[in-house]
Amino acid sequence: MNDTMGAPALGTVVVGVDGSPSAQAAVMWAAAEAARRGRGLYLVHATDVERHAPILSQGEIARLERTGLEILDRAAEAVAARHPGLAVITELDRGEPSAALRQVAAPSSTIVVGHRGRGGFSSLLLGSVGLETVANADTPVVVVRGATEAAETGAVLAAVRDEADLGCARVAAGEALLRKVPLRLMHVGNGTRSAGTGPAPGDGTQTAAGDRTLPPWTVAGQIRDAFPDLRVYADGEKARSVPGKLVDASWHADLLVVGGRRSPGYLGPTLGRTTLGVVQHAHCPVELIPRRGPGHGNTS
Repeated sequence: MNDTMGAPALGTVVVGVDGSPSAQAAVMWAAAEAARRGRGLYLVHATDVERHAPILSQGEIARLERTGLEILDRAAEAVAARHPGLAVITELDRGEPSAALRQVAAPSSTIVVGHRGRGGFSSLLLGSVGLETVANADTPVVVVRGATEAAETGAVLAAVRDEADLGCARVAAGEALLRKVPLRLMHVGNGTRSAGTGPAPGDGTQTAAGDRTLPPWTVAGQIRDAFPDLRVYADGEKARSVPGKLVDASWHADLLVVGGRRSPGYLGPTLGRTTLGVVQHAHCPVELIPRRGPGHGNTS
C-alpha cells in the first residue's frame, strides 16, 4: 500500500460524558471504536465551573465536582463490563465541555459526542456542546445518532463531492477496514433526476448519461488502488436536498463520514449547511472530518 494514500492513523478516542442517555450511548460507541482500534479511551466530564465561579459558592463547586467524578466512575464501570481489556482514562475538567474535549484530544484522536446533552429540550437536534465541538474541532468528531444498540448494516458510507474529498474517503476506508465491511462512496448533486448508480464504467471517469465526470468513480479508483482488500462501491445521485438524500442513505450505514465545509463562515470553519443537516438528522453515527489539517478532505 502506498504510504501517502493509506488510511490516516487512527489514534485514541475521546468521549464527552455527562450522565445523559445520549452521552451513555456515545460512551459505549466510543468504547467499541477504541477496542477496534486497539487504542485507549478517554472519558471527559467538564463541570464548567471556571466560567461560573463568580456566582458559585465553594460548596456548590465541590458538589459539581463530586457529581462529575461519580458520572465518570459509572461510565468507566459500564465500559469495563463490556470491554474488560480496554485502557480507560477519566478526566474531570473545570472548563467548558467543548473546549475540554478539544484539549484532551491529540492530533490523531477522534472526539465522540452524543447528539443531545442534559440541558435544553429533549429533541432530535444536535445539542449546543455537540454543535460547538463539531463546528470548531481540528480532529475528526463523531456524533452518535440512531438507536443505542442499532443492528449493524455492514457498510460505511462516505459523502464525496469531488477529488478534494479523497482525504475524507481515506478516513472512511480506514473505518471500513476496522469493521471488515464494504465502503460506499456517494455523490449527491442538486437536481431532481438520478445520475445513475452502481460500479464505475470501464474508464472510471464518465457517467452513463453523458460527458459529465462523476467524482466518486474517480475517487473510488484511487481508494481501490490504495486499499486492494477493501470492497468499494460508488453511487451518483441527484436530489432536491443534498443533506436529505444523505440522511435517507444513512438508514443503511453503520457510519456516515462527511467532510468539513470548503470555505470559512456559517456556523464555523468546519460546519456548513449540508454537514449541519446531516449531523442533525442522520439515522446512524456521523463522523465529520475537519477541513483543516493534513490529509483531511472537504465537502460543503
